[in-house]
Amino acid sequence: MKLDDAAARLEALGNTTRLKIYRALVRAGHAGMPVGKLQERLKIPASTLSHHVKTLVAVGLISQLREGTTLVCHAEYDVMRSLLGFLVSECCAEERGCGAASTAA
Repeated sequence: MKLDDAAARLEALGNTTRLKIYRALVRAGHAGMPVGKLQERLKIPASTLSHHVKTLVAVGLISQLREGTTLVCHAEYDVMRSLLGFLVSECCAEERGCGAASTAA
């Protein structure tokens, strides 16, 4: 993962509301969650939800699919794993004898 991509994704998750949205979608699993249910669960106005979802979509952390008349949000698990891998890939890289360096990636 490129440094700029990681920074943009981490910046997006640095907002409390966006982190709540993202965590709810990660918990929802591969089926995702309809926007209306997400709004109801998090108790945030539709315009606020839309603004934050747009940011998460822009950095690739979530996607949206229309299923009939319902807009469903999905966590992008491959992107999440890639971001986590980026964060731990250099763990103890410069420390000799550190077991985490060989198991982090």
